[in-house]
Amino acid sequence: MVKLKIFFVISLLFVNISSLWAEPYVDAVLLEKITKKYNLFAKKRFLYLQKSLDKVKNKSDLQKLETVNSFFNKVRYSSDMKIYGKADYWATPWEFLGRDRGDCEDYVISKYFALLYLKVDAKKLFFTYVRSSEFKEAHMVLTYFETPRSEPLILDNNNFKVLKASQRKDLTPIYNFNGESLYRAETGKEVQNQKAHKKFDELKLNMKRKKI
Repeated sequence: MVKLKIFFVISLLFVNISSLWAEPYVDAVLLEKITKKYNLFAKKRFLYLQKSLDKVKNKSDLQKLETVNSFFNKVRYSSDMKIYGKADYWATPWEFLGRDRGDCEDYVISKYFALLYLKVDAKKLFFTYVRSSEFKEAHMVLTYFETPRSEPLILDNNNFKVLKASQRKDLTPIYNFNGESLYRAETGKEVQNQKAHKKFDELKLNMKRKKI
């Protein structure tokens, strides 16, 4: 009976200690599939990502934003047409980092899910459509709002620094999208955009399937 009690206490202790360890961003099974589909260098990229995320898991939101922005901005830019043969495709983080290439939406998606993994509140993160005066074309960035009324911080694949919106004179916000609703940036009013919702629904399905 004493041995049984000791075993029970040790078992509870083991469970409590185990709960302190967070699940890896990419589990071993998925990492092996990524390695087989791409190469050993892809595996090393994901291991380095895990190491980078682990370093800031207990840090401030700003430090998490800066680390995630800097990490993914090292991935090479390439158009969807060149990579997937499609005009517009939203890649999963595993596709993006596995191929080590992607366009602006892919950077935003990967940063978004990495920050969710780091326990940043999803309500503070928005996919933001902007117009870039530098590149004369539509663009997407990830924005972070400390509060609904705060000036947002911009995570942009064209800039390694996380800056306030007022410091990015080259960007004009058009829509903020949080996965549930699309808002016109200047008014904050919800608008209908079936294309954005459809793309996000496709992305969620691919995430669920762990598409690589």
